[in-house]
Amino acid sequence: MAQNTNPSSASSTFLIGGDLPVRRVGLGAMRLAQSTFDGPVRPAAEGLAVLRRAVELGVNHIDTADFYGTPQIRANEQIPRALAPYPDGLVIATKVGPLRDEQGFPSREATPEQLRGLVEENLRDLRLDRLDLVYLRVGGMGPVAGASIAERFEALEALRKEGLIRHLGVSNVDLAQFEEASAIAPVAAVQNHFSVQHQADVDLLRRCAELGIAFVPFFPLGGGFQPLDAPIVEEVAARHGATPAQIAQAWLLQTSANLLLISGTGSLKHLEENVAAGDIVLSDEELAALA
Repeated sequence: MAQNTNPSSASSTFLIGGDLPVRRVGLGAMRLAQSTFDGPVRPAAEGLAVLRRAVELGVNHIDTADFYGTPQIRANEQIPRALAPYPDGLVIATKVGPLRDEQGFPSREATPEQLRGLVEENLRDLRLDRLDLVYLRVGGMGPVAGASIAERFEALEALRKEGLIRHLGVSNVDLAQFEEASAIAPVAAVQNHFSVQHQADVDLLRRCAELGIAFVPFFPLGGGFQPLDAPIVEEVAARHGATPAQIAQAWLLQTSANLLLISGTGSLKHLEENVAAGDIVLSDEELAALA
């Protein structure tokens, strides 16, 4: 799949759903408030600065969720605080499905009847009349489960028909669940775990590429579970004068033209490094070695 005939750049774009142009290097909001769900809380000013700087750098795709953050600092409240009134062309994607458990982790799943409330909460917090892209996140914090998602996706499709949602996506799904959702309503994007260290969903990536559907990896840098210390990653990074994280992102962008990056960070330094990764051009030999 890797190809180097038309290298990606930070300014190259993709049409989500055929009508929402976004730059392929975006921003994930999960780490604006804290690095992990149980990590220390960042000062609110840091997350606001990252959001504003991202837009200055040309980022126009922000991925969020109502369960990102803490009771004190929530991503869905930081985004409008930093950016509203929103600049023209800014696309905000969100996820619904997970519910927080007693420990505060988003490990439980909403019923079809609860999804309307979650969508309406996102609309209120983000100060929007319509959500650009809403993913049905499946399985809470667990792996892809293989269970039917039809009832929940049908509930979101009803909200799309009402005009509350522009496009629908699915997250943390297998190929069968993707096909099940696609039979109910158009799927504009898939958000699954995929990275240079975790390439299990390559068949789903290929299917999305065939259909012109955005594939948006979560944990594109391993999510803290898989360190970027493979010798080949470090070797390529040294060759380009880049960080291993930049090489991992450059590899993703050049792996498939429908792949969009939403690397999450609450650090201005890392944000600028992530955006710069879009300008790194890997050779065909390097792409193959990393794969």
